Amino acid sequence: MRRARWTRWACSASDDDRGTGLIGSLLGITVVILFLSLSAQVLLGLYATSTVRATLADAASRAASQRTGEPDLAELARQAQASLGEMGERTTVSLTLADDDGDGAPDVVVGRAVSVPPHLVPRSMSGMLGLDRIDVSVRVRIERVR
Repeated sequence: MRRARWTRWACSASDDDRGTGLIGSLLGITVVILFLSLSAQVLLGLYATSTVRATLADAASRAASQRTGEPDLAELARQAQASLGEMGERTTVSLTLADDDGDGAPDVVVGRAVSVPPHLVPRSMSGMLGLDRIDVSVRVRIERVR
């Protein structure tokens, strides 16, 4: 008799709770998916930033190492954009020469790249988090034999 009471109590409790976790489960799954897509967006943005920065540093380094006179900075910037592939269509690369010590001869190649990274989340959400634009710059010293 005691066993029958226990079984009856366990069954009646589960009958009352049927379907109560549906809304909570849907909300939980939605939050998990949002956080996964946000973390994937952050990783994709970091990868795109590293790629753009490395390409810019390579172009500035090639410009600084050209020993045959004035480097063709516009051509090197165009090659840097082309080497980014599809990302290069959304990227602007500029290379300039700067005189740091005031002697009239350029001492540094200054490079700047501005790009829009690929998006997995809506642009409004990534804009709030600062993931909507890549803006990197490099300075490479021109080495001369003295």
